[in-house]
Amino acid sequence: MELYNTLSRSIENFKPIDENLVRMYTCGPTVYNYAHIGNLRMYIHEDILEKTLRYVGYNVKRVMNITDVGHLESDSDEGEDKMLKGAKRENKTVWEIAQYYTDAFFKDIVKLNIKKADVIAKATDYINEYIEFIKTLEQKGFTYVANGNVYFDITKVENYTKLSKLDLDTLQTASRDEVTEDLHKKNPQDFVLWFTKSKFENQAMKWESPWGIGYPGWHIECSVISLKNLGEQMDIHCGGVDHIPVHHTNEIAQTESYTGKQWVKYWWHGEFLLDNEGKMSKSSGEFLTLSLLEKKGFNPLSYRYFILNSHYRKQLAFTFDSLKSAENAYFKLKSRVKTVADLQNGTKEEITEAVNKYKNDFKSHIENDLNTANAITVLYELLKADDLNSSEKLYLVEDFEKVLSLSLLNFEEENKNDSVDDQEVKYIEEMIQKRTEAKKNKNFALADSIRNELLEKGIVLEDTRQGVNWKIMN
Repeated sequence: MELYNTLSRSIENFKPIDENLVRMYTCGPTVYNYAHIGNLRMYIHEDILEKTLRYVGYNVKRVMNITDVGHLESDSDEGEDKMLKGAKRENKTVWEIAQYYTDAFFKDIVKLNIKKADVIAKATDYINEYIEFIKTLEQKGFTYVANGNVYFDITKVENYTKLSKLDLDTLQTASRDEVTEDLHKKNPQDFVLWFTKSKFENQAMKWESPWGIGYPGWHIECSVISLKNLGEQMDIHCGGVDHIPVHHTNEIAQTESYTGKQWVKYWWHGEFLLDNEGKMSKSSGEFLTLSLLEKKGFNPLSYRYFILNSHYRKQLAFTFDSLKSAENAYFKLKSRVKTVADLQNGTKEEITEAVNKYKNDFKSHIENDLNTANAITVLYELLKADDLNSSEKLYLVEDFEKVLSLSLLNFEEENKNDSVDDQEVKYIEEMIQKRTEAKKNKNFALADSIRNELLEKGIVLEDTRQGVNWKIMN
């Protein structure tokens, strides 16, 4: 298996530290608002990575944090705490905000068939561990206190920018927002390990510490949570490319200063989802959430299909037209699988050479730095293959679904015909009759246009030996 390693800027053969277990960490959500679909793109790609590792034979332990404290409006410790900002916006406590949006996030990942991490860790559950971590760094001489806050001194670290490959003189102090530089820092890139009450008098979440009542900085949580759950070294650390210059760079600095060892073997980053204003965020344009896509009539798994047809290291432009095209293709794919299931014949008594060919083709694409688009092409090829019977095709679909997770074999929840009124039924049946006549007259262009017109309305046709069936898709 080959993966792109941000640390080396190259595709490398993947070899875990321990051949019996892949240790994997994924940066989780800051639960002050809904995840937007740009966030969810990254979680889908991480899901594919984990499922691919399992598919090719590895055991995996994946840990994900839930940021419910300490994440300010910029990555470089400036601006208002995002949790407090959410609480003010909705006139709730920060604890209520955290719980509500944590629940909302997990509802989203269920709809997208994303597997939950093996360990889900809330930042607020590790306060004592952060304090002990900071005390160790303090003893080793990596910290200083200014204006009541504990800072990490990046000048004490060799090769601080080994992940970002950026010059310190040009390194921005934040990767997301314009900020005012903290004048209490010795160096612009120094970052906060512990805030005290001198920083934000109205901070709702506060704990006692040797440096005063306060709360942890954002960067520290991933370091400590991973150390406690995965040990001092791990195989893969995932996240968005926007985390490279600041968040992940700071994680490396503090963690390797703490352990004296290389912390992460493979750094794995996903690119941005773009809207018409550029990188998608909660503050630009229409706030695009999975719930909004559903309100507009889209199936959440159509969005997953849309994402899987792009590579995780390439920026992807989102429009509703492109999502609609993806949904149409997704429905057609499900229709083809359903047709195979309806016409099932033969048995899969043994793995044949033809089955192995398609399985190996699929495996070679996902092992090639997760080329999911080409893997889906193999799926289309096998569905129309003459060298496979229906049972073999269904076996392969089920096998590929271990990675793709598109619910291609789940037909039960899709038949919405009972909710269609008589007028709609009459329209659909008339269109089917026109299409049948067009095919008899060999006017295949008209027949295809009728099928596509119905598909645009969410109506899928299935040609069977017994005639044409139709169903309303989500």
